[in-house]
Amino acid sequence: MTNVLVCIKRVPDSSEAVTLTPDGRAVDGRYSGYTMSPHEECAIEIAASVAGATGGTVTVLTLGTDEAEEQLRYALSVGAKDAILIEGDPDDFGPRDVADAIAEAIRTREADGTPVDLVLVGNDAADTGDFQVGIRLAHLLGRPVCAGIKQVEVDGDVAVMTGDGPEGTEVYEVALPAVATILEGGVEPRYPSITGRMKARKAPVARVTPSGSPRGTGRVVLTVPAPPPSEVTVLGTGAAAAPAVVAMLKELGVTR
Repeated sequence: MTNVLVCIKRVPDSSEAVTLTPDGRAVDGRYSGYTMSPHEECAIEIAASVAGATGGTVTVLTLGTDEAEEQLRYALSVGAKDAILIEGDPDDFGPRDVADAIAEAIRTREADGTPVDLVLVGNDAADTGDFQVGIRLAHLLGRPVCAGIKQVEVDGDVAVMTGDGPEGTEVYEVALPAVATILEGGVEPRYPSITGRMKARKAPVARVTPSGSPRGTGRVVLTVPAPPPSEVTVLGTGAAAAPAVVAMLKELGVTR
């Protein structure tokens, strides 16, 4: 039995143009709407597969305000069995604060008799790109961690984690309990069914409050890079452009 905890984050939908808040310290989601990152959607799918294969459970956790229940309930509709909301303003919490709060929630859960065998975290935050929480969390818990993982299977007390390395596929065998940061692309996230949505609406969400005060991100300002310039080369007009088109195709290797 492998009990899996998936940590998610409510983030602005970045599929549209990115807009910053007036102070320039965060991405503004008032107009784009909110979602969770594709990394975390894949983490939920991996968790559901591991729990299903081992007879375990999937718990989803986030740090945020009441609005973050939307993302928790989505996770409940696609495989998670229970949810935890760590109450706090995410803008006040830096990566180390988030890791501290998650570690505290895990220790409390385990002290109450519910072990957490595997923790899955998105490889990076979709709005800030911190790449830190999973590593910091593993350090606080004293557990092994693998980053950039795309697939996870559990065999007894060992998790087999697969990811892409600089020279090809890399496979790690890690003793449980462990932590993994999940990168999208290894699995196909499922979509919620009507039954799943109905159950998720009624599922209880446990609320906890961190014992410490957040130290903050130290972030001064974010910037949105300018779009790359587009260049257009006019090869000619009418039949006179044909030789230039052929020369261009040869240069690109399309034809000989």
